[in-house]
Amino acid sequence: MNIDARPTDVYVVDPVTDPVEAVVRPPGSKSGTNRALILASMASGGVSRLWGALDADDTVVMRSCLRSLGVMIDDVEDPWLVLGSEGRFQVPSSVLDVGASGTTARFITALAALVPGAVEIDGTPRMRERPIGDLTAALAQLGAQVETASGNPPVRIAGGGLTGGSVTINGSRSSQFVSALLMIAPMIGDRVTIHVEGGLVSHRYVNTTVEMMRAFGAEVNTTPTGYLVEPTGYKKTHLEIEADASAAAYPLVAAAITGGRIGVEGIPTTSTQPDLALLSALEQMGCVMRHTDARIEIEGPSTGLAAIDVDMSDAPDASLALAIACLFADGPSRIGGLSTLRHKETDRLEALRNEIARVGGSAQIEGDELVVTPGRLGPARIETYDDHRMAMSFALVGLVVEGIEILDPGCVAKTWPRYFEMLEGIRG
Repeated sequence: MNIDARPTDVYVVDPVTDPVEAVVRPPGSKSGTNRALILASMASGGVSRLWGALDADDTVVMRSCLRSLGVMIDDVEDPWLVLGSEGRFQVPSSVLDVGASGTTARFITALAALVPGAVEIDGTPRMRERPIGDLTAALAQLGAQVETASGNPPVRIAGGGLTGGSVTINGSRSSQFVSALLMIAPMIGDRVTIHVEGGLVSHRYVNTTVEMMRAFGAEVNTTPTGYLVEPTGYKKTHLEIEADASAAAYPLVAAAITGGRIGVEGIPTTSTQPDLALLSALEQMGCVMRHTDARIEIEGPSTGLAAIDVDMSDAPDASLALAIACLFADGPSRIGGLSTLRHKETDRLEALRNEIARVGGSAQIEGDELVVTPGRLGPARIETYDDHRMAMSFALVGLVVEGIEILDPGCVAKTWPRYFEMLEGIRG
């Protein structure tokens, strides 16, 4: 089917006639790309090379913000080249627009505290509803002069004057706050001790941050209450960005719900990407999983999926695709640890409940848990809430159910611009 011939405001998914069978390489990791861009921008020693980086809306706004701070980036072809600034950034001439990118908003806010002048960070209307106060409060403890609109963007930072020492940050709402603080800590000039209070959601993302910081030459040690960061700065490095495990969730779930087989390339067995927790959940549902350095392979059961009770607090992004798999299970499933979904591109818990009901299933929200009950699934026009993961997840339903239409399909450009081409490809 000619994808370009489809209407721009709706995508009609055609069901498969046979189980899907394909090999897919998702785009580069969004989390990895934006972390690497931040670290390479602060490095000394010249040019860092980033292979396999993600070119999508979330990394477009990150590169735009960094360029406004004087960072030179050559992203014409693979690898991207980033000339390190050694932490010497220029004062931007206009507001830094982070769009709808949460990682960009949090990471650039922290980076702006190193700029020797005033910086203002703003984004979409939804971004102005997303919390950032825990991060700005921690930056203030290190000497930054920060103003926010009731703890949300826009953020205004006077710039300069950061000092080391001890800082406490709340990690209960977003791990990105802790990651943002960690990444600038080696540039402050004094040792920084970070105490994390209130628990740390999605802590594996912070583990990924620490690993990448070490790859760029930082000295980071864990403590019983947080992290100890030495004032080492960063050195240029050459890094290969893994394929995005969050994106891989969708073709993998496609195999699960059609009883097919999908191979995903670009994620080695040594990967620590948090959303790989989906693999264990799919195995519990009856899928067969194999993971080698060549690829991850999932084979869905021919007899249908089993209901599950699973905690996805370390992998909330993958929980949307998992919720779709639960619509095809043999009974109600419970997915826990989803508190952070309230603060994403939309309130994803409410959005999941609404759209699951729209296709004929049912979902109840119980605290930070979602209970998904299969039903008689039928045609539906899916609201996507300008949320790429809602669009990508519910498009999977259409592989099995006739008449599924995805509104505003272009929102997938946030992280996977060619997603629907992939979907057409695995259809065979």
